[in-house]
Amino acid sequence: MATPPPALAQPSFRVSLATLLPDVRAFSRFLCRERAAADDLVQNTFVVALSKQAQFKPGTNLKAWLFTIARSQFYSGLRSTRRRIARIELGDTENAPGIDHADRSSDLIDLSRALSRLAPEYREALMLVGACGFSYEEAAAICGCGLGTVKARVSRARRQLARTLA
Repeated sequence: MATPPPALAQPSFRVSLATLLPDVRAFSRFLCRERAAADDLVQNTFVVALSKQAQFKPGTNLKAWLFTIARSQFYSGLRSTRRRIARIELGDTENAPGIDHADRSSDLIDLSRALSRLAPEYREALMLVGACGFSYEEAAAICGCGLGTVKARVSRARRQLARTLA
């Protein structure tokens, strides 16, 4: 059976997706660090999720499935952006994305800076387990790596954050 177009997606599936919108948006904000880019990522994630509804296995973790799509879309976009940036002249920085700190307190800015100093894989594992509430097993599935790897990344990330913020 063919995948239904987004407009014909099952109502219960759309409702389930809608309840996870805040979680996917928070994860996207964490990945992108810029509001507009995060909003684009959320939109792309939900478009892909609706178009691939037939691939979702009922009874499995919809939130983990969405986070996997968001992560895949983010890294795909990052690779594309890197290729485009390589072609841009050095003087063309007018439209370069930046970090949006307008709505953050100084403590959050300190935390954001400390998180940005972490290796990307440590930051991602810590976000999935610590902030998004995924189990280590679910985070390993989302990241496409082993359980022990995720546990080690989270442990190292927590240790580095504690040292940085102390």
